[in-house]
Amino acid sequence: MSRKSFLPATPPFGQGTARSKSLGYLMFASRWLQVPLYLGLIVAQAVYVYQFALELWHLIETVFLHGGPPAGESAPSPEVVVMLTVLALIDVVMISNLLIMVIIGGYETFVSRIDLNDHPDEPEWLSHVNANVLKVKLATAIIGISSVHLLQTFIRAQSTPNDKIMWQTVMHLAFVVSAIGLAYIDRLLSTSPAEHTRSHL
Repeated sequence: MSRKSFLPATPPFGQGTARSKSLGYLMFASRWLQVPLYLGLIVAQAVYVYQFALELWHLIETVFLHGGPPAGESAPSPEVVVMLTVLALIDVVMISNLLIMVIIGGYETFVSRIDLNDHPDEPEWLSHVNANVLKVKLATAIIGISSVHLLQTFIRAQSTPNDKIMWQTVMHLAFVVSAIGLAYIDRLLSTSPAEHTRSHL
């Protein structure tokens, strides 16, 4: 018996390649499984619109219908109540902006390109969005949301424990440092080796 009889039979040319292509197409098509996730975020966006309407009605009701918040020694001043309510509205808007970036940017980056045919309302950042740019923008949005929450805590500083203020400040600084690190990494990755070499000469 010859040595060749112990070797596995070689598949016909192109058969293994066809199987690899089929598996690759299946994996590539699996990106569409993310579509229900983005649709769920659109539903969450609608929930935040409802939350914004409730906060806005609370502001109108407090200022115009009831003539301001109830008076009392421990009750905050009308200016503080209005400021906190407006900050809550800003918080909802910033979270909504974060959802928009995740929905549009994530779909464009990981699922399929969005062909808007030069629509006049196309966001400026959508033309050059990628995974690194999306991470930096998300980190910046999270810093903005954290800033609003920290400002709300500072306004309530008299009734807020010191350890809570400290930990919120530490977390906010951690978000800032993380965003700076992501922006620096994105700058390194977006710079060509030649430009990077010239910048260090």
